[in-house]
Amino acid sequence: MNIPVATALLAWARKLRFRQLFWLTGALFVADLFIPDFVPFADEVLLGLLTLLFASWKDKRYSNETAEEASIAHNKDT
Repeated sequence: MNIPVATALLAWARKLRFRQLFWLTGALFVADLFIPDFVPFADEVLLGLLTLLFASWKDKRYSNETAEEASIAHNKDT
């Protein structure tokens, strides 16, 4: 089921940075927790925002180690 309002909101949220997306998701969760169903389809929007939040989550430490390991492996091959 395609919900136009939820789709538009998620398309807008896709452009946000991690911190902004985190606060938006947290605010919607707290609001939905204290006032159930104040926004129609809030649960579906919340799941979509969580998906975007986890998709934008990057572990800088891991990506740096991976780049260093790739560099070391490349140097060993040559």
